[in-house]
Amino acid sequence: MPKATVKDLNVTGKHVIVRVDFNVPHKDGVITDDNRIRAALPTINYLTENGAKVLLMSHLGKIKKEEDKIKNDMGIVAARLQELQSAPVTFVKETRGEALEKAVAEQTEGSIVLMQNTRFEPGETKNDPELSKYWASLGDMFVLDAFGTAHRAHASTVGVSELLPNAAGFLIEKELEVLGQAINDPKRPLIAILGGAKVSSKIGVIENLLKIADKVLIGGGMSYTFAYANGGEVGNSLLEKDQVDLAKKFMEEGKGKLILPVDSVIANDFDNPTEIKVVDTGAIPEGFEGVDIGPKTVELFKKELEGAKTVVWNGPMGVFEKAEFANGTIEICKALAGLEGATTIIGGGDSASAAKNLGYADQFSHISTGGGASLEFMEGKELPGIAAIQDVK
Repeated sequence: MPKATVKDLNVTGKHVIVRVDFNVPHKDGVITDDNRIRAALPTINYLTENGAKVLLMSHLGKIKKEEDKIKNDMGIVAARLQELQSAPVTFVKETRGEALEKAVAEQTEGSIVLMQNTRFEPGETKNDPELSKYWASLGDMFVLDAFGTAHRAHASTVGVSELLPNAAGFLIEKELEVLGQAINDPKRPLIAILGGAKVSSKIGVIENLLKIADKVLIGGGMSYTFAYANGGEVGNSLLEKDQVDLAKKFMEEGKGKLILPVDSVIANDFDNPTEIKVVDTGAIPEGFEGVDIGPKTVELFKKELEGAKTVVWNGPMGVFEKAEFANGTIEICKALAGLEGATTIIGGGDSASAAKNLGYADQFSHISTGGGASLEFMEGKELPGIAAIQDVK
């Protein structure tokens, strides 16, 4: 069943709680990338323009000790949000209590209250029923527009949603539409590209994509576990020995479908390399580590991508943060940008960062806002936050 969206709610004059994803990167009190704030604006603007009284909830960073609260205060987000849209924004430095209740009670139609970081509350990540009930008491209805946290059963994503009439925001709606079609009803050929560091973090994704994709291309650090499982030498490269049997299983099940690198860029030191060269996969000597896919692999992957109609990419091909190890990821960006008539999707995370940092973001059909949520969606898992949204009646 399709999920209700914000347009299915009568929001005029109502207090609408919106769980957004304002978990933006920041340093020394300055936001370094405001894309997540901008991504929430269509839903926020729709609500304010239709006379809702909007209460925004989000987490920011990880809160493990008391000093993390100073670093991850939502005040910097409130200031940026006010700059990006015209509705008045009131920031409340509390997650509960009189100041928050008063600010919400005094709201006028078309105004916004942004409350303090949800993770300042220990009960947030535990989906505490008492906390959920309190937050729900501040609103008449709930909108989930934080795809990046939809895979977490937290008080602000699931707990509040279960207590109020609810719907998905426009960002969630687009994520479900684009990712849903790519995984459940793709235009074929469907090619999946998986990179990143570890096989263990993408076991479910590999399993599911081997069932539904026409080809699965593997790069990044995880490829060295496959190379080792294939009898190769990987030197000092990232290796998960406890995943070798699983890699063998995937190679057996994915014959003709699972495409592995044929060469690698290697370096004798990650931070200060004095020697960088290209060797065949499985021929990495001691004292060297794999840092990127090699030129033959780039050409192999480009050939496999020819004619693709849907491409889903999650995880860079190498250590793209360092210019000398970024070529494989750059070439994949270029190849996908040049695919005529194809739907090209980045499943969030490091590959999304790579595309943005390398200047290719606007050449993809869709870049997901949720790394972990995208991965779980590609595994075929039901996301708790999405499951809690009511179906269209």
